[in-house]
Amino acid sequence: LSSNITLDCLLILNQVNHRFTTQMQRRIYGHATDVAIRPLNEEKAVQAAADLLGELFVFTVAGAAIIFEVQRSSRSEARKEDQRRQELEAMKQRDEDLARELELLEHKLEELEQLAKGRGLAGIFHFLPNHGPEAGKAKST
Repeated sequence: LSSNITLDCLLILNQVNHRFTTQMQRRIYGHATDVAIRPLNEEKAVQAAADLLGELFVFTVAGAAIIFEVQRSSRSEARKEDQRRQELEAMKQRDEDLARELELLEHKLEELEQLAKGRGLAGIFHFLPNHGPEAGKAKST
C-alpha cells in the first residue's frame, strides 16, 4: 500500500514538473502557452520521476558539500583572524614595554646630565675628589 502511495506521489510530482518545464520552454522559445499540455504516460512519468529523484539527490549532496566547505573555511579564517589579533596584541605589549624602557633610560640620562653639570666630566668618572658639601666638611675638620 505504501509503495502505491509513494508511486502515486512521484507520478503527481512528475506531472507537475512536466507541466512547469513545458510551459517554461514554450515561453522561452516564444510558442503559444495556452495550448493544453498532455500528461506523460505512466512509464515515461516513472522514468522522469526517477531521473528527478536522482538529480535531487546529487544536488542535495553537492549543496551539503558546499555548505560544509564554506563553514570549514569560515572556521579556518576565524582561527587565522584570532591568531593575527593575538600577534597584534603581543606587538602592542612589546611596544609599550619598549616605550617604558626608553622613558626610564631617558630619565637616567637626564639624571646623569644633571650630575655632569654639577661635578663636571671628571667628577662623573671619579677622577677628582668630591667637590660637594661633604668634601667641604671633610677639609674643615
